Amino acid sequence: MAQVLGRRRGEEGPLRILHVITSLARGGAQAHLLELMKGQKRRGHAVELAYFKDPEMVEEFLPVAGYPFALGMQELASAALLGRLWGLVSSVKPDVLHTHLLKADTYGAVVGRFGDAGVTIASKHNDEAVLRRGWVARLHGLLSRWDDRIIVCSDHVGRYMVETGRVPPDRVRRVYYGISLDRPLALAESQVREIRREFELPGQGPLLLCVARLDPQKGHPYLFAAMQEVCGQFPDARLVVVGGAQQGSEAYVAELRRQAGQPEVAGKIVFAGERKDVPRLMAACDVFVLASLWEGFGLVFVEAMAAARPVVATRVSAVPEVVADGETGLLVPPEDVPALAGAIIRLCGDAAERRRMGRNGYQRVRERFTAGRMVDETLAVYEEALREGQP
Repeated sequence: MAQVLGRRRGEEGPLRILHVITSLARGGAQAHLLELMKGQKRRGHAVELAYFKDPEMVEEFLPVAGYPFALGMQELASAALLGRLWGLVSSVKPDVLHTHLLKADTYGAVVGRFGDAGVTIASKHNDEAVLRRGWVARLHGLLSRWDDRIIVCSDHVGRYMVETGRVPPDRVRRVYYGISLDRPLALAESQVREIRREFELPGQGPLLLCVARLDPQKGHPYLFAAMQEVCGQFPDARLVVVGGAQQGSEAYVAELRRQAGQPEVAGKIVFAGERKDVPRLMAACDVFVLASLWEGFGLVFVEAMAAARPVVATRVSAVPEVVADGETGLLVPPEDVPALAGAIIRLCGDAAERRRMGRNGYQRVRERFTAGRMVDETLAVYEEALREGQP
């Protein structure tokens, strides 16, 4: 545990920040948190991390926060889990208790209100469907009043949390996700050929990339159906699908593989599993495509634009806040296979348009979605909450 002294309301100096997240399974919220903690540590703050379940990304957090505290979780209502988190907060005495994802927000609101934390900040990363249940929304709204500030990752999530999640609107602050631009923009031809050989792809032809967990939210069946028309126009087109099954059932994944094996697309959709070299794959692809049914933000679109790649996506939730339709990519209605296929075909056949949208996307990331801006805006929310509590 870091032995850096923190401060409380009204004082100056570095902060001691304890982040608590429900799951460390690979996803957008976890990638965002890793980037946030890196930036906070670089600015001299002491950062520590606790999680409830899914230690998948623990090793990636080790250089930032030491060994994360595994609190364990079997079910939502657990007095033992509440006690473990209370004990950790009493030991760390954070200036800022910052929670992420719904279950961590629930426990964090209680411990932050009555325990030994300076201020409590809850980050809302998604438009959680469970909040559409009346009793859940009422409880969520009550607990949110114990948070000093609520950070939302998009205007869409902010509206959803106020209207559906019943959070106090005066405590909501929007901070877009951000990423580091220290990643490849382009690869040498030899590197692209190496990637194509690795996946047994043709030497030529459009290379499409989809990075998302194999979950119904991500709309893979619509993308796979669209590929039938795409491959009819571009027989050498290939789709590389990166991601594992986190929430999708075995039956769901089996159905995806069956669909990918249909004669029209057999051998043209490649399941690559989970990868740690996504920036390299982004830089090698021609078009990034994802047919989501909803997205709280869509960090993967920012990653594609940071690699100067055009995006084809669905016009849902927060996606239009990230992808500028006609400028950095093409947005189509969700579940609309012909529109999705048409957008992909359009970009596959127009290299100049792909380059234009790629340049625009990279500039959009530089202007709106950098890690430095995200870290600074988050720290500003902390400071605002700390100042409000000064005597």
